[in-house]
Amino acid sequence: MEKIKGSKQVVYKNISLVLQRLSLIVIAIVMVLALGGKFELASASTPNAKSEIQELANCYALGTDAIGRGNLQEGKNIYQNCFTPDATITAVFPSGASETRYGANNWADFVYAVFQANGYQATQHLIGTVNISVQNNKASMSSYLHATHKLSDTSIDVANGTYVDEVVNKQGSWKISRRTLTLIDFLNLSSPGASESDSSKSSAAVSNFSTAETSTNSLKQPHRPYIPLSNK
Repeated sequence: MEKIKGSKQVVYKNISLVLQRLSLIVIAIVMVLALGGKFELASASTPNAKSEIQELANCYALGTDAIGRGNLQEGKNIYQNCFTPDATITAVFPSGASETRYGANNWADFVYAVFQANGYQATQHLIGTVNISVQNNKASMSSYLHATHKLSDTSIDVANGTYVDEVVNKQGSWKISRRTLTLIDFLNLSSPGASESDSSKSSAAVSNFSTAETSTNSLKQPHRPYIPLSNK
């Protein structure tokens, strides 16, 4: 009898342990099902998240400069690595005018139209003072822009502004879902030996957008490029 009683106790104890473990497993499964999104979101906040997000700023600069070289398709290909398919991209110009496009390809077409209309031979976009905040699978990023647009060997347009981005992580990949560029200035710089034809490239674009006062004694001229805005 004692042996049977002892055996029963052992069995009950083993059953109790199994039930406890099963209970823990069930609780874990419920938590994963109920909070699975949060687990996935948390996984996006890896130590590498900020560096991956900052690469998006570099990605955009490289794509834009490809377009600046006249290679629209290369720019579009690079933009695909920067933006979500439904990204909203807006530029606010110093005059107060703005332009919004939906999707990276539409934005690339707009950038190309601006660069071609102004006669730019090449561009160089420098990104700095990058600030990133990550919250689960979403992030915000701001960065400063200093962009050079070559008109000729003796004349360039220089733009300065700030990018503000909303970034999302989908299936382990960070992409920009919304980008707003606010330009604070757009200046033409010409060397003292610049010919009138060099300066005319810039002034012709200015006349299409707004009239800017220029001084023959100044190398920095207020500048408003021609922007082919869509009809809204």
